[in-house]
Amino acid sequence: MATTMKAVMLTKKGGPEVLEVVELPLPAPGPGEVRVKVEVTGVGSTDVTMRTGYYPYAPAVPFVPGYESIGVVDAIGSGVTSLSIGDRVCALLVHGGYATHVVRGAEHWVTVPKELDAKEAVSLVLNYVTAYQMLVRTASVRAGQTVLVNGANGGVGQALLDLCRALDVKAIGAASSKRHDVVRAYGATPIDGRGAPLDVGVHGVRPEGVDASFDGVGGAQTGQCISATRRGGTVVWYGFAGTGGLMGTARSAAALFAGAPLRGRAGAFYGITQLYRKDPKPFHEDLGALFALLGAKKIRPRIAETMGILEARRANERLEAGNIEGKILLVADR
Repeated sequence: MATTMKAVMLTKKGGPEVLEVVELPLPAPGPGEVRVKVEVTGVGSTDVTMRTGYYPYAPAVPFVPGYESIGVVDAIGSGVTSLSIGDRVCALLVHGGYATHVVRGAEHWVTVPKELDAKEAVSLVLNYVTAYQMLVRTASVRAGQTVLVNGANGGVGQALLDLCRALDVKAIGAASSKRHDVVRAYGATPIDGRGAPLDVGVHGVRPEGVDASFDGVGGAQTGQCISATRRGGTVVWYGFAGTGGLMGTARSAAALFAGAPLRGRAGAFYGITQLYRKDPKPFHEDLGALFALLGAKKIRPRIAETMGILEARRANERLEAGNIEGKILLVADR
């Protein structure tokens, strides 16, 4: 019987080199908890933010990063009746996924349909739930409407484009010209995301403006998203990382919460963990809806690269190097 597990620990703030492979005691689940043997963990920009700067939901250093994982239940604490050993489950962990095993309360684990591919399923947990909730819950976008996706070639941006196609929503995707083929592959209309103001590009395609804009870039581009959106529409700024550091963040917040209402648009900030901590029920409901879309082949997450479960340092290096078209995943027993 194993008594230890392996993990990748964030030892201090810095570059990918601060991620170290360590051996830790294998945790036993306490009352109400479940231990999962990890199959696949996603690697994303939020992991980088935790490693290099401030993220409000990161624990104190040192800790094991890893925001989203899928795996198989291999131990159950007392009082747990909702899950059984052998169940395949996933969770929005926020941290802990760069490891062979992880323990969380049973209420955080969502059962994954057996017919779904584990790599595709885990890719839904962060990027696709974020995109789905912004579209459906925050902006209340309906079939036939048109939206702007800023940063369309990013992880959440591609999820937004994929879901727009599945939900019969027209999308305009702002990205660098060398990424326009990615935007077109989702049936969306590309515009220049850097060389010209976004509102100029949008109005060239749709003079009346879009019904909703989704801004994962921030800074000056938040104001441009507002200008690209019709009166009565909604502008959603998401994530904690954007351009311009603290000044860029302040600029986005001022444009969103002061400028947008003055100009007849609704402004909203979306953060998946903020919403999850307030009420996890929408996350569970929306992940179930996404599993159904994946099972029906109406969405298809892009997998850029897979690496071993302990190759998180290399995965972070690859992510920061850029030119990624899809999700980087850490896979056990690879």
